[in-house]
Amino acid sequence: MSFWETMTGSDLTREVTAFEARAQALPADYRAAWEEIKGNLWLYGDFTGRNLMPILDSALGLLEETAADGQNVREVLGDDIPGFCAALAGGEKAKTYRDRWREQLNRNVARKLGRLGG
Repeated sequence: MSFWETMTGSDLTREVTAFEARAQALPADYRAAWEEIKGNLWLYGDFTGRNLMPILDSALGLLEETAADGQNVREVLGDDIPGFCAALAGGEKAKTYRDRWREQLNRNVARKLGRLGG
């Protein structure tokens, strides 16, 4: 990956396009689950989403394998897809971008209040 690809995000665009091409080969219920997984996982991404590419690749691989085995998507993922995605992202300790922004805001406010009070 070149510096230019990293800066423009073209490498991510290429990966996401490849994921979508793979997902189109899945049965309809698996494609719906894939869309739900993507929507829930992006909450755990960093600014670029680059940290999610291996997780998305693994989740799509799981869907491909289980679809090939003829299993029902709900047997594989269960009924709690947001919980499944949280577990993929790191379990209970996984922080969404909102959590990270809230912590940053709290640190900044505490720092400003510390300057005012002292």
